[in-house]
Amino acid sequence: MDKGNRRFISNESTRSSASNFSHTSATSLDPWHSTPTKKATTAAGSVLEGGMVQKQRRELQLLMAELKDRDRELNDMVAAHTKQLQGWEKDRQRVLRLEQRNARLEGELQKQKEVIRALTQQLRLAEVRQRDGHMELNDVQLQLRQLSQQHQNSASRCQDLEERNESLNSTILELSSQVGQLQVHEEELSATLKLKDKDVTKATNLIVDLSGRFQKLEEVLKDYKAREAKVLKLMEQHKRGYHEAKEENAQLKDQLQEKTAESNAQKEEIIRLKQENEQLQRKLEMAGEGERWKDELMELAQSKQGRVQSPSSTACARYSPVCENQQNDLQLLQLNLESAQEALIQLESRVLPGRQGNQEASLLLDCPALLACEETAGCASDLSPPTGTNSDLSLQQLLYPQSPASDCVQGSQQSPTSCLRRLLAQSQEMVCSLERSTSCPAHSPTHNPTLSPYKGSAPSLARSLSNGAALS
Repeated sequence: MDKGNRRFISNESTRSSASNFSHTSATSLDPWHSTPTKKATTAAGSVLEGGMVQKQRRELQLLMAELKDRDRELNDMVAAHTKQLQGWEKDRQRVLRLEQRNARLEGELQKQKEVIRALTQQLRLAEVRQRDGHMELNDVQLQLRQLSQQHQNSASRCQDLEERNESLNSTILELSSQVGQLQVHEEELSATLKLKDKDVTKATNLIVDLSGRFQKLEEVLKDYKAREAKVLKLMEQHKRGYHEAKEENAQLKDQLQEKTAESNAQKEEIIRLKQENEQLQRKLEMAGEGERWKDELMELAQSKQGRVQSPSSTACARYSPVCENQQNDLQLLQLNLESAQEALIQLESRVLPGRQGNQEASLLLDCPALLACEETAGCASDLSPPTGTNSDLSLQQLLYPQSPASDCVQGSQQSPTSCLRRLLAQSQEMVCSLERSTSCPAHSPTHNPTLSPYKGSAPSLARSLSNGAALS
C-alpha cells in the first residue's frame, strides 16, 4: 500500500510539473510588443519566469530524487519479487516432488491394500477352516463318547449275560438233581400204586355221585348269580341317586366350606398316606405268604403226581383215567390258588384308605361265594350225605368244614382280604389232609373209603377259590 501511494504521488507531481512547464513555455512563446510599456512588462515577466524556472528546477530535482527513491524501491521490489519467484519455483519443485512421491506412495498403498485384501480373504478362509475343524473335532469327540458308552454298555451286557449263564448252569444242575430225586420217588410210588387199585375204583364211584351233586350246586349258583345281578342293578340305582343328592348338597355347601374343605382335605391326605403305607406293608407280608403257599402246593402236586404214576404198563393202562383226574384236580387247585393270590394283590392295590368301607361292602356284594353262604347253609341239610359210615362223615366235614352261616356272618363283618386268606388256609388244610389220606392206605388197607371225600372236595375247593378270585 505504501508503494502504491508513493507511485500515485510521483505521478501527480510529474503531471503538475508538466503542466507548469507547459504554462511557462506558453508564456515564453507569447509575442513581444514594440512599445516601451511592453518592455517593462516583459522584464517583469522574465523575472517571474526565472523564479518559475528555479521553482521548476527545484521541483525537477525533487522529482529526480523521488524517481531515484522510486527506482531504488522498484529495485528492492524486483529483488523481493525475484526472491519470491525463486521461493515459488522451489516450492513448485518441492510440490512436484511431493506429488510424485505421493503418487508413488499411493501406488504402494494400493498394492498394500490389495495385499491386505488378499490376506484378509486368506484370514477369513483360515477362520472358516478353523471353525470347520472345531466342528469336526466336536463331532469326533461326540462319536468317541458314543463309542465309549457303547463299549461300556456292551461290557455291562457281557457281564450280565455271563452272570445269567452261570445262574442258568446252576439251575440246570439243580433241575437235574431234582429229576433224579423225582425218578427215585416215582419208583417208590409205583410200588404203592398197586395197593390203591380198590381205593381208586371206590373213589371213581363216589366221584360220579359227587359230580351229579355238583351239577345241582352249579344250577343253584346260576340262580344266585341272577339274583346278584338284580341286586347290583339296585345298588347302581341307589348309588346314582346318592351321587345326585350328594352333588346337590355339595353345590349348596361349597360357598360355606371352602376354607374348611382345604384343611380337611389335607388331613384326609395325611390319613390316606398313612393307611396306604400300612396297606403296602400288609401287601408285602401277603406276597411272602402267597409265595410260601405256592411252593407248598407245588411240592404237594409233585408228590401227588409221583404217587399216581404206575410202575407197570398194565396198571397204568388200567388206572390212567383216575390218575389223570387226580392230576387235573391238583393242577386246578394250584391254578385257583394262584388266581386267588393275584385277586388278593389286586384287591389290596385297588382299595383306597378313604373309601375302604364302601369298597368292602361292594366287593362283598360282588362276591358270589359270600352272597351264597346263607343259602348254601340252608341247602346243606339236603345235600349232605347220611351219617351212617365214616366215609360219609368225612365227606360232609370236607364239604362243610365249618358252618356256612357263621362263615358268611364273619365274611360280612370282615374284609374280602380276610375271606381270601381263610379260603387259602382251608385249601392248604384240605391238600394236607389229602396227602395224609393217600399215604395212610399203604399201611391200613381197610381205611380206603376216606380217599373219596378228599377227591370230591378238590372241585369244591377249586370252585370256592374261583369264586374268591371274582373279587377282583
